[in-house]
Amino acid sequence: MPARFFNPAIAALRAQIARMEGDGGPARGVLPFGVPELDCRLPGGGLALGCLHEVAGGGNGAVDGAAASCFAAGIAARLPGPVLWCVTQADLFAPGLEQAGLGPDRVIYVEAGDDVSVLSCMEEGLRHGGLGAVVADVARLSMTASRRLHLAAKGSGTTGIALRRWRRQQDAYDFGQPTAAMTRWRISVLPSTALPVPGVGRARWLIELIRARAGESLDIELEACDGTGHLGLPAALADRPAQAAGA
Repeated sequence: MPARFFNPAIAALRAQIARMEGDGGPARGVLPFGVPELDCRLPGGGLALGCLHEVAGGGNGAVDGAAASCFAAGIAARLPGPVLWCVTQADLFAPGLEQAGLGPDRVIYVEAGDDVSVLSCMEEGLRHGGLGAVVADVARLSMTASRRLHLAAKGSGTTGIALRRWRRQQDAYDFGQPTAAMTRWRISVLPSTALPVPGVGRARWLIELIRARAGESLDIELEACDGTGHLGLPAALADRPAQAAGA
């Protein structure tokens, strides 16, 4: 950039804001999803590690959180180390997490009575520094609480995922409130692709990247996480370049 366009005052303000937001530390890398259409919308080409991220379910998934949990499990499965999973309801389905690549031998479960206790456990887990990821079911997440979690994640390098779940679907309006999370996702269930034989095809999700700091929003239909925690492009999308070339 030419020298005449450089303003030291603006540069100092940007650095100060980054420090206040918890982004003044060294970069800790990213975790690519392996889907170019998705990775290109995220800064650095993947999910930022050592940060706080938010995931919620769309529609009825705002209450059951099934698809959102599997999405979070797929991320955690591809990170090394044990995973601390904090819940307020004893309804976490371990076989479902294993289908997304996160085996029960890697998960430490903590059941707390309310959001305050869950957030406290999550923060302690993020500050520990010896975990691969910390996931927590929580309905309310204020800017102050999310900033504490984000700073704890930045300090230890542990990735945090706030899995937003509500008792009632109408309470999901709270998901629109600002937080300090690096990214915000909404995962909705779609019908699976029909098979030529009797059976159920691989689950499909509508993945909405609602917010990505220094990135771009996106909504895309993808196949759900497989046994290694990876998302997949539906066959119709994956074969589109070949079909175009053939045409």
